[in-house]
Order: sequence, then C-alpha cells, then structure tokens
Amino acid sequence: MTTEASTLEIEALAWEKQDGLLPAVVQDVDTLRVLMLGYMDRAALQASLDTGRVTFYSRSRQRLWTKGETSGNYLALVAIEADCDADTLLVQARPRGPTCHLGRDSCFARAPSAFMAELDALIAERQRRLPAGSYTTGLFEDGVHRIAQKVGEEGVETALAAVAQDDEALVGEAGDLLYHLLVLLRSRGLGLREVESLLAQRHRG
Repeated sequence: MTTEASTLEIEALAWEKQDGLLPAVVQDVDTLRVLMLGYMDRAALQASLDTGRVTFYSRSRQRLWTKGETSGNYLALVAIEADCDADTLLVQARPRGPTCHLGRDSCFARAPSAFMAELDALIAERQRRLPAGSYTTGLFEDGVHRIAQKVGEEGVETALAAVAQDDEALVGEAGDLLYHLLVLLRSRGLGLREVESLLAQRHRG
C-alpha cells in the first residue's frame, strides 16, 4: 500500500461527527476526475487499506461492500487522505472498468478531468493492451529510438511553425509534440505525473 494510505491515522479522524461514517470522495488518480461519493466507517477504511480495493459502508444494506464485488469493476486504491477537519476522505484510485452502475466512467456525468492526464492514461492503456491498428501501438512496437526520433521531428516542426506559420499551425504542431512526448515517457516507464512532480518541486524551490 502507498505511504499516503498506510500512514493515515484512523482513530484521529472525526468519526463522531456523523455517527461513525465519513463521506469519501473517489477521484481517478490519473485523470483527476471525480468518480463517485461513498461512505466509510472504520471497518470499511481498514478493509480498503488491507486489500487495496476501495470498500465502503452501505447505509441501505447496513454492511460493508467492496466496489466491484459483483460487477468486477473495482477501484484499485492508490492513496487516501483526510481533509483539514478530518471529517471527509479523498480516495485516489485507478478504476478497473466503469465506476457508475449506468456503465459510465463517473457517477457525475459532467465531471471534468485534466485532459493531459486523461491522454496520458489512455496512452498507458494502449501500451498495456497494444490494440491492433492503433497508431500508438505502432509507435510502441517500433521502440524507444523511433519514438525519440518522432519527438525530435515534432520539436523541429513546432519551432518552425512558431517563426514561420500562423497560430493555428503552431497549436497543431504543439499538440503533436506533446502527444509524442507522452508516448516517449511511457516507453521508458514514466508518465506525466513524474514531470509534473519535478516541475512542482522546482516551483516550490
């Protein structure tokens, strides 16, 4: 289990405020999209930490239930943290299939996500599955050297567009560059998160 989850002090949370239950907002750790809201008691929180699968307390059924226990669409726990009042939990997870019982990714139909993170997650999924006919699959099959070459080409085209073409052309070339850069990072076992973390450290420094 992650450090963020394993160091959570369960008994320090404000269980008494809502009769032993805390609302738990679940967020896709890769796209940052809010997926659902559930409730946890001490046992549900401990089960989530122990099993690595997000578990809630069902107020209607009066028992613990692990998301996906019947559908198979479980939530793989990444981290849990409490808010400043210790009475609400933010649960970061990786969904294995749709979260909503209606077959949607999120129970909130218009919940926003960070598109670059969403694209990075999609590229990672392409790398895992390597679907036939996918341009991304072809890049991964060509290997890191070819991907690096494409990044170089797109970088040059972006620079040329900046000095010799209009804004629309520059934006188009920049989009191609960013996409290929994400593929290159994934080919090395990295992703957008590592780059964002480094930039955040530099900003704070």
